[in-house]
Amino acid sequence: MAANNPSAFLLNVNGQIEGANFPDFDDLYCKYCFVYGNDWAPATGLEEGITQITRKNIQFSHKLIWNFPLEITFKSTNPAGWPQLVVSVYGPDVFGNDVVRGYGATHIPITAGQHSKSIPMFVPEPSWRLQKFTGWLLGRRPEYTDPKVVAQGEGREVTRVRSQGFVSVSFNIVTKDMKKMGYDAGAPTSGHVQTVTSGWSTEEQT
Repeated sequence: MAANNPSAFLLNVNGQIEGANFPDFDDLYCKYCFVYGNDWAPATGLEEGITQITRKNIQFSHKLIWNFPLEITFKSTNPAGWPQLVVSVYGPDVFGNDVVRGYGATHIPITAGQHSKSIPMFVPEPSWRLQKFTGWLLGRRPEYTDPKVVAQGEGREVTRVRSQGFVSVSFNIVTKDMKKMGYDAGAPTSGHVQTVTSGWSTEEQT
C-alpha cells in the first residue's frame, strides 16, 4: 500500500564538477555545497566537498580540470525549494594568500537525464578605492561569510560584484515517485529516451 501511495519523492543527483575557465588565474580549487528548501532532506550522499588544486591544462585550451564527483539523493514532499548547487573557487594571490576567485550557483536540473551547465562566476567588489587597495596590500578580499547566500539572493542586490570566469558541471538526474505524488517534471531532455525501472525515472541516449 505504501508503494502505491508514497509519502515523498526522491531526486538522485550524480555528476561532476568538470572544470573551470579563469583566464587570469591558476592553481585553483573548488568548494561546493547544496542549498534546498525546508521540505527537502538529504537521504544519501555528501552535501558539501572540496576538490583538489589543479593547474591549467595546455591540451584542453588552458582550462582547469577537476572531474570531481557529485553524488547525493534528496527526499521531499514538494518541489518548492528545489535544490541548488553552490560553487566557490579559491586560489593564491601574488602574496600566496588563498582568496576567493568566484562564486556561482545553479538549480539542479528538473528533468531526468544528462545535463551540462556552465555556471557564470562573480566576486564581490570593495565599495571604494581605498578598501580595494588595502585589501590587495593585506591579502584580504571581500567574500561572503556563508557562500550559501549566493543561492538565496536576499541582500545581494546591494552588493557590488564583478563577473569572473565559468565553472562547468555535468549532471545525471534520476527521480522516483514524482508522478505518483502529482508532480510532472516535464518531457525528457532532447536526444534521450525516458525509461522507468523499479519506479525510478531515467533516460538513455538514442
